Amino acid sequence: MIAKAKSISHGINDISYITGESRNKKHPERILHVKDNLLPPGLDATGIWDSMRLTLEKSKRVKNSVIRIEVSPAPEHTKDFTIADWEKLWDDFISEFDNIELYDKNGRTYSPKTNLTGSKGTVHLHLESKSGVPHLHGAFCRIDELGHINNDHDIHLRAQRAAERVALKRGWTTAAEVRDTNIGQVNRDCMEILQSMESWSWLEYAARLRDKGYELWELQDGKNLLRGYVLKKGNARYKASELGRGRNLMASKLESTWKKLHAAPKAKAASTRPAASTPTPTTARPAPVKAQGKVPVPQYTGYRPGTIPYRIGDDRDSCSYFIPDEALKVFDEEFDYRETANSRELTDRAVALFVGMMSAQAAPSGGGGGGSNDLPWGRREDEDDREWAHRCAREAERTIGRKPKTGRKR
Repeated sequence: MIAKAKSISHGINDISYITGESRNKKHPERILHVKDNLLPPGLDATGIWDSMRLTLEKSKRVKNSVIRIEVSPAPEHTKDFTIADWEKLWDDFISEFDNIELYDKNGRTYSPKTNLTGSKGTVHLHLESKSGVPHLHGAFCRIDELGHINNDHDIHLRAQRAAERVALKRGWTTAAEVRDTNIGQVNRDCMEILQSMESWSWLEYAARLRDKGYELWELQDGKNLLRGYVLKKGNARYKASELGRGRNLMASKLESTWKKLHAAPKAKAASTRPAASTPTPTTARPAPVKAQGKVPVPQYTGYRPGTIPYRIGDDRDSCSYFIPDEALKVFDEEFDYRETANSRELTDRAVALFVGMMSAQAAPSGGGGGGSNDLPWGRREDEDDREWAHRCAREAERTIGRKPKTGRKR
């Protein structure tokens, strides 16, 4: 399930579009009314817009006066839905949408909760798209009925997170899961195309990707030189820098990747293995240690019941890791944003340690007792999620340091 949201200035055009009254809609009979919110019954697009304008008169400084939202669940989850089911899905989504606050890296709120449940709006179901995927369209007034402005900072992130929460509660597949599952197939498609090409040609590479059903967007600089590309399939987008190994599918590396795939195989070196009659002395290998490496433990890259998606850093295109709810509670308690200025930085480090993205540096065990500094870093077999999370939190604080918030507290 995915969702998109944006604040727009052309409210009447959007409302005409989602209600099916726009001339651009070829099949208005396949657009169904789901619900109105705080509006008189039976209004057409012009009536809805006029009603919203009465509310918008409360604030002349709102330029983007309407919030446009699209919610697209996977068709297999909604094949037997009635209008009442679609209405329940929308209500669940808006409840999550209104309940989300966005924080900066210092833990300060930069996008407070919205109040679309207290704002005028209309919702319609569209069945006529080329993809054939039923989806909901909503248009809501930026000013609620109390005269407050619905914040639109990073509103697309708010929509994505609301969709993930609804999908997780219903046991549906999230957009992040679909993307992470499909990226392996995208890599294979790209490498197979390069392998099958007899000579290097960007035009041929692009044409073959389109033949496989991908949309391809070329990113060019001011001199019309290719600097990158983005692949799109369904609702998922893949930057070239995210594909392949060692970014070997980036535009600047594609030709060299093709050459490596078509390089003549090297002759095998003569065997230097000693004769069978002279046994080679062997050295006993130490037992493997369960230490954390640089690759996340697979169990944290996919959703499981009782986990919550967490994205490390401010990169909106980075992948989410699915962290046990108990572990995130520990990090929230240890690095309370109301008291810790670098709460987000500490949590990011603790999560990275927890999922195995990085190893701790040689460090004292802390807390007194008979700890040994030369023990390998990693999760012990007898540790539960909370104990392991506490250790990761302590290690994050040791390496980064806690910065308490200063100034007047509420």
